[in-house]
Amino acid sequence: MNQEQNFTTQANQYDKIIKENLEVTLPALIRDVLELEILATEELPDDVQHTKERKPDALKRVTDMLGNTYVLHLEFQLSDEKEMVYRMAEYSIMLMRKYKIPIRQYVIYLKESKPLMPTFLDTEDHKFSFNLIRLAEIDYRIFLNSSNPEIQMLGILANFGKEDGELVARSIVHAIGSSAKGEFEQRKNYKQLRIYAKLRKNIELQIVKAMESVSTFFKEEEDFLYLKGEAKGEAIGEEKKGREVVENLIVKLGLSDEQAAIGAAVDIGYVKKIRAELKK
Repeated sequence: MNQEQNFTTQANQYDKIIKENLEVTLPALIRDVLELEILATEELPDDVQHTKERKPDALKRVTDMLGNTYVLHLEFQLSDEKEMVYRMAEYSIMLMRKYKIPIRQYVIYLKESKPLMPTFLDTEDHKFSFNLIRLAEIDYRIFLNSSNPEIQMLGILANFGKEDGELVARSIVHAIGSSAKGEFEQRKNYKQLRIYAKLRKNIELQIVKAMESVSTFFKEEEDFLYLKGEAKGEAIGEEKKGREVVENLIVKLGLSDEQAAIGAAVDIGYVKKIRAELKK
């Protein structure tokens, strides 16, 4: 899998989690991250179609505490997209044309790094801007104080301040485990948390350790916590891959021990051991 395919796969994972949890997380994001005091909301169709079709991540007609009614448009962004401003401008024009009320737009950036994407256009004929929110600047305790695990897990993407990362990870894992309604939901939430943790440097392994410390029902050999390709699972995964290569060189290509060792970049003793096991 090349880098572009890997990024697409990861992006699809995050997109799936965001959409699956959006009904629970959106009110908290509006209140605590966007700091909007909304009195009423109305779901809007997510297809904005005139000459082209686009699907916003979240689209609501809202009325705030001051009586202002507008379309609230949110996008959750994984990549630092240089042309995001043009995409948001396209959304804005299409939404204004369709609903004939003001549009307020936010891009919520999920990665830890600081995005460099432009947030405004200022030309002779066009003036446009959108709000860019970086979750890594939001205090993680805002999410952790929730009673919903879908909201709590967003804390792993937020700002830990000067607190120890491992202690924060343990706090988030413990909160999610305590809030889950049953073992199935706990497994699902932990899996989503691990996917989110991939966006933070040096945090995923701490999350896994924290899960292992509070979970009594996970078994390494049959659960996602068995880290294939990572931590202790990395060695097992690489060994399995290397063994398959050696077996193919021996069985399918009929190479000698010396040739197979060179082709697989392994020790000749390892090749001899596999050949002996294949003869049993």
